[in-house]
Amino acid sequence: MSDPAHLVFDRRLVRLRRDRSAATQDRVGPILDAVAERLLDRLDDTTRRFGRALEIGGRGHIAPALRDRGIGFVVSADLSPRLAARSGGCPVSMDEEWLPFGAGAFDLVIANLSLHWVNDLPGALAQIRRAMAPDGLFLAALPALGTLQPLREALTAAEAAIRGGAAPRISPFPELQDGAALLQRAGFALPVADAEDIALAYRDPLALLRDLRAAGEGNAARLRDPRVPPRALFPAALAALPGGPDGIPLTLRLLTLTGWSPGPDQPRAARPGSATTRLADALGSTETRLGEPAVPRRY
Repeated sequence: MSDPAHLVFDRRLVRLRRDRSAATQDRVGPILDAVAERLLDRLDDTTRRFGRALEIGGRGHIAPALRDRGIGFVVSADLSPRLAARSGGCPVSMDEEWLPFGAGAFDLVIANLSLHWVNDLPGALAQIRRAMAPDGLFLAALPALGTLQPLREALTAAEAAIRGGAAPRISPFPELQDGAALLQRAGFALPVADAEDIALAYRDPLALLRDLRAAGEGNAARLRDPRVPPRALFPAALAALPGGPDGIPLTLRLLTLTGWSPGPDQPRAARPGSATTRLADALGSTETRLGEPAVPRRY
């Protein structure tokens, strides 16, 4: 974490942009509502009841819903103090990479559209896991690889044609297949990762750039080009975006992570060799040795 060579994002810039977005994010309110609704629906899949919740990056869309569900104690944390304050209740300004909470403080943690700006995602997940009580639930939503892919490709091609090279202008996003492995590495039990595509369409391509800015999702990569972009860059890139009868189609690929902090009553995989029933008996088939012809089954 201390070696700048290993840092992907400029966290100071991330905080400044999230601070500014507190006054403008309502422009993308329907998208934020859709993501929050999908994340909170996961709570309906369990009969577990929670009393102490931490929401990270909720932007004011998660904490009120948790209180409406009867959770009496909700801490709203964000890298931006202005966004944390939008949630009401108990706001905390903090860095997701250095959680200020003691072990076992919460039985529910929900991270909404914030962990994709973390430099050390495995480390952040491990800290979240430490802050959870046994048998606590963790839910997270973050953009996955494939999000804004047409814009990424158009910007790269346009800048390469104009300047002969291209700097990163769209953040790197995690891949679906990495999700469960990251949870398991952080010590979560029963890890699950799945992805859902939220289809978006823009009649005006400039509106897409305005929405990204309004949401505080501008480029914050440390390797971004600090120079003023060429005047022709964005017009050329936006003109190259594929269009359709409903406008320019884009996808928000939403990666949802679900994991439980280990608890004494959770189901566990059986110990190897502890089975008491043969697989052949369970399948109603005849067992043969390796290399022997199978015995045809008569019905």
